[in-house]
Amino acid sequence: MRSRRTMISDKAMDARARRAAKCVGLIARKSRWRRDSIDNFGDYMLIDLYGNYAVAGFRFDMTAEDVIAYCKGDQ
Repeated sequence: MRSRRTMISDKAMDARARRAAKCVGLIARKSRWRRDSIDNFGDYMLIDLYGNYAVAGFRFDMTAEDVIAYCKGDQ
């Protein structure tokens, strides 16, 4: 039997991560650049909504699950 996390689609996890970030005053920005470059791993960076500076995932290295955990305070 598969766990619940594996049953959730990628689009649903993306939307959940963006909503979690928005609730704590952050923006979850997903990289549109190629994956696996030196400074870009192709996932998420959290950006402060009002100061427009990076808070976490400086190299676009946070997965959707990492974003949700960070926003819940489980860092």
